[in-house]
Amino acid sequence: MATLDWIILLLFFLGLVGVALYVLKHKKDNTSDYFLSGRSETWLAVGTAIFAANIGSEHLVGLAGAGAESGMAMAHWEMQGWMILVLGWVFVPFYAHSKVFTMPEFLYKRFNKNTSSTLSIITLISYVLTKVSVTAFTGGIFLQTVLGINFWYGAIGLVLLTGIFTVLGGMKGIMLVSVIQTPILIIGALTILILGLLKVGGGGLLDGWNAVLLHIGENRHLIHANPSDPLYAKFPGIGVIFGAAIIGFWYWCTDQHIVQRALSAKDLNNARKGTILAGFLKILPVFMFLIPGMIAAALKAKGQLMFDTNDQAYGSLVTSLLPMGVKGVVIVGFIAALMTSLAAHFNSSATLFTIDFYKPHHPKATEHRLVWVGRIATITVVFLGLIWIPIMKGLGSVLYEYLQNVQSLIAPAIAAVFLLGVFNRKITPKAGEWGLLIGFLVGMFRLTSMIFRSSIPPDSLMGQMLAINWLFFCLFLFFFTMALMVVISFFTPRAGEEQLQGITYFSQSPDQIAETKASWSYWDIVTSAVVVAVCVLFYIYFW
Repeated sequence: MATLDWIILLLFFLGLVGVALYVLKHKKDNTSDYFLSGRSETWLAVGTAIFAANIGSEHLVGLAGAGAESGMAMAHWEMQGWMILVLGWVFVPFYAHSKVFTMPEFLYKRFNKNTSSTLSIITLISYVLTKVSVTAFTGGIFLQTVLGINFWYGAIGLVLLTGIFTVLGGMKGIMLVSVIQTPILIIGALTILILGLLKVGGGGLLDGWNAVLLHIGENRHLIHANPSDPLYAKFPGIGVIFGAAIIGFWYWCTDQHIVQRALSAKDLNNARKGTILAGFLKILPVFMFLIPGMIAAALKAKGQLMFDTNDQAYGSLVTSLLPMGVKGVVIVGFIAALMTSLAAHFNSSATLFTIDFYKPHHPKATEHRLVWVGRIATITVVFLGLIWIPIMKGLGSVLYEYLQNVQSLIAPAIAAVFLLGVFNRKITPKAGEWGLLIGFLVGMFRLTSMIFRSSIPPDSLMGQMLAINWLFFCLFLFFFTMALMVVISFFTPRAGEEQLQGITYFSQSPDQIAETKASWSYWDIVTSAVVVAVCVLFYIYFW
């Protein structure tokens, strides 16, 4: 790192202080402003914030590392711009019409309080154990690689700085930083892609791409349907397509820290346009991180790049390819991405705790008090995330695989409850309550079994369950939860028409339908079709 690069970093941190002070001076001290940015954001802010919330250190470290290790296999989880369109076109109208702050609050209106509380607990646990601490852990690896600072200084400093910024700036501060850092992040990452291709090919971009394809061989394919394929055991053909879709639906259409950004839009039109923009942006991570990981592996094979583990692949590219000054700007963009991703989890955790736990027990609490409770909740999440980092660090090289397994166990039950809850008015409150709880417990039972796998006989019932591929188990758990909800609905009372009004597909009022249709435009349809077409073409090319 040259002196100029450090100066750029210093200016970035001063800029963060300026943003926080600006927000503190102009914000309104109420829950709508702190948690949903006053529901006043434009499509540009919504789209960039959704994208920025998704891009964390698991991309800079984990996705690039996955590219270096297994080629295009993880692209299924990134080529999901079409799923963000499902959020904007299908689910945001229901969330907006119900006037909710959180996804558990929506389930409370659709089902009952127990369903809401269960989702809140599941979400908060997953944020602390798999999002906050993991982002900090992998962020520490990235900062250690590019800045040369101690891992713990980088990880703890990232968490504390982001926590302070989130407490002071709330959602408004996060949205402002997202708008600023997104273009820096994209331009910087694509610069690394281009320079990497030029170096690995020794000529033009096409030469570089051909060199990468030559290095990864059969790992260039998205679908691994042949059992003799080395990647079939982890990513079996049909399993990866549908399993990734279930996990993607949970993440993009029901997870609090993503949906919260769409709900911050000032109206349905801006929310939908924001998701369309995010759909376009979501096409980029494959080119920003996954392919550079493949480039790093190819350069290492040629002896032109050195790194000890695949998790260090992307940071090594940053330090070796970028010139002075440019390196500082790009690192600033990446640090901002790490911070906005962490801040998204912090703010969403604060929202969940305040709206779903504190407010129901303190209905007379003032708006000012609720905001401060949210800030205290953020500090608590920061503290718990720091405590969990040593455990994450101990997981070492299996961290990214562990994360995907955990998501495949959490997502199915939540996805099933939301899908049936919105599209089938006959699903009863008790069905939602027990479907979510039992589906989650089955997933956690498998996770617990995985931890003690070495002591479980392979021919036992538990051993045979563990032998099922993680993506096939994801499919099983999804359909099991749906079937369970349907069966329970036959024996339990349905929700009243007044409770269902406006929050299921077949109970919308004429005014709600008219409002939703009025928010559509010709260009919304055209641009959405382009997003879908790009995703389809990508699958055709890499099939």
